[in-house]
Amino acid sequence: MAEQSVKDRVYAAAERISAEKNPTVATVREAAGVSNADATRYLKEWRTERDSAGSKIAATPATITEQSLRLAGTVWEEAVRAATAEHAIIEKAWRDEKAHKDREINELATDLDTAARMHQETVKELKTQVEESNTAARNNAATAAEDREKLAVAERKQAEEIAELKSQLAESRATITTLQQTQDALIARIQPVQEPKKN
Repeated sequence: MAEQSVKDRVYAAAERISAEKNPTVATVREAAGVSNADATRYLKEWRTERDSAGSKIAATPATITEQSLRLAGTVWEEAVRAATAEHAIIEKAWRDEKAHKDREINELATDLDTAARMHQETVKELKTQVEESNTAARNNAATAAEDREKLAVAERKQAEEIAELKSQLAESRATITTLQQTQDALIARIQPVQEPKKN
């Protein structure tokens, strides 16, 4: 039983190694974990059995080989037919999906164009409003400056008029005082001097 287990391990290691390279006693011994003698013995048996199996396949009767080839051709033809049908289905689904995506892209592009146009119009309108506001502000500033200048001129003129009126008032008061004094002096000259009464 133990010998069979060693043989199985050597055979399994040889199969694994042969998938990539030609198995040797050293590689099989290391992979299977067996002695050098077991690896040599069972690797030789494995090669003999493998070569014998190849010879048996080569010696297969022509009728069986022909039937096998015909069966393989039928299977291959059916596989090609199934693959073609599946490819057609996948291609149709892909084309439908592509058409759908193309429609979505066109709609998004149209929406983008519309949004860009609206944005440009909005920006243009805002610029116009800003320019109008700036113009109005400049006009208002100019008007305010003119009004301030007019007010300053009016204030200066009023101050000059007030000063002139004050000067005229002072002159009038002085004249009135002089006239009053003159009148008093004239009255004093006209009235007779009263003599004191005698008792």
